[in-house]
Amino acid sequence: MKRLLLLLCSVPAIASPTAYAQKDVADYEFENEKPWIEIQAQLPPYPQTENLLQFDAGPASANSHYVDAPSISLGEDNVVRFSLVTKSPSGAMNVSYEGIRCQTAEKRTYAYGRNNNTWIQARMSKWVNLENIAQNYPQRALYRYFFCPLGVDMVRDTDEAIRALKAGIHPRAVRY
Repeated sequence: MKRLLLLLCSVPAIASPTAYAQKDVADYEFENEKPWIEIQAQLPPYPQTENLLQFDAGPASANSHYVDAPSISLGEDNVVRFSLVTKSPSGAMNVSYEGIRCQTAEKRTYAYGRNNNTWIQARMSKWVNLENIAQNYPQRALYRYFFCPLGVDMVRDTDEAIRALKAGIHPRAVRY
């Protein structure tokens, strides 16, 4: 009798092992996935000319692009934050404080620089996909070739990011 009861109890598991396995895998994936939480970005000191590292944003942009080395930070939220300086051939200059999230290929602008060397918070600051917006040449170059060389793989520390900028490309990056 015990054998019959044991056999009857095990029939549903034997009858549909794939349904049972699929439920376990799906439950495991959602239970162990932690929601991403962004940390509060702290504005760095305004960029100084002597700290600017120039990088190539590709042939689509005639502007010169720079990252302020002391402003580079890697947050616990896996966001690379930095000050970006863009100079046009006529001498106009734009300064922004931005973040790149390697895991999702997104960027966010936190603040803009003013003529008096101070920051103003960006009003419509949100994460946007780097691949879908044509104007993101410098941010896309920083993502692909300097800060996230293999896509989701973020640089390990600020020194690695600075070395990549000084070298003109990260050693693990692949030029398209």
